[in-house]
Amino acid sequence: MRHRPKIPAAPLPQRDGIDPVRVRLPADPGGAWGTVREHLVERFGGAIGAERVEAMVRGGRFLTVDGPVDDRLAYRPGMYVWFHRDFAPEVPVPFGIGIVHRDERIVIADKPHFLATTPRGRHITETAVARLRRELGLPALQPAHRLDRLTAGLALFVVRPEDRGAYQNLFGERRVRKEYEAVAPYDARVALPVTVRSRIVKERGVIAAREEAGEPNAESRIELVERRGGLGRYRLLPATGRTHQLRVHMNGLGLPILDDPVYPVVAEEPEPDDFTRPLQLLAKVLEFTDPVDGRERRFESGLRLAAWPPAEADSSDQ
Repeated sequence: MRHRPKIPAAPLPQRDGIDPVRVRLPADPGGAWGTVREHLVERFGGAIGAERVEAMVRGGRFLTVDGPVDDRLAYRPGMYVWFHRDFAPEVPVPFGIGIVHRDERIVIADKPHFLATTPRGRHITETAVARLRRELGLPALQPAHRLDRLTAGLALFVVRPEDRGAYQNLFGERRVRKEYEAVAPYDARVALPVTVRSRIVKERGVIAAREEAGEPNAESRIELVERRGGLGRYRLLPATGRTHQLRVHMNGLGLPILDDPVYPVVAEEPEPDDFTRPLQLLAKVLEFTDPVDGRERRFESGLRLAAWPPAEADSSDQ
């Protein structure tokens, strides 16, 4: 069996905690591209304009392991080319990232609301992984799983690339106990605790997921911890990890999570600098058996949901 040659190390360092883009030049049986420049212009010209690509070539922005791409570099299928994208300005998320635990293998971060875990769409440098790489001086740091941008709380990052697979498998094989906390309306007619099982479908390009008939692919246990007047504090225990699962299941019970901009109704997109209404959902606890040393691990978030401040005597109705 033939093996693809090992990918060489990037000749460009990270920029703002973001890796350079890596391109592998495809086969060219028809000889369409005499030079690397010609291929790059055809490949990226439609997105950013041929003149912009030409300017990036002239500025030495495209690199191979042997140095910058110039007008004369001959096209060779299989060659790797790296470059940095130009990022649009992003509004800084004005909340720090707490560090719950750090050792030679993992970092457990307490992610604030509004901060995406990984670069995606219009959130690139203002993401947890980019920030942590910069702040902790860990350029190889990678997430083992993803926490929604609007959800606060615990996220596990892996320090060394060789360990990432082991920790990712924990989540992929459902060997992590995850406990969330949410604030939502209280309704005495909803019998709790309850285990919700349903089929959740999330279509690409559609903001809201939906439940539909069919074999269940999502399971959540919902428990009421306490209530204060018309609000309740809930413990949410997902057994699966579908997109928006807890938000969909809470909404399906008639208990939409406070300040959810999608469920039950998709709200108008807020201004980029509006951080006033965080979704009242917190990834509170992570528990797992460490796949490297076999230790039992338990981590708890130090964050609190704004809609449920600590009470001095906690004399609320329960």
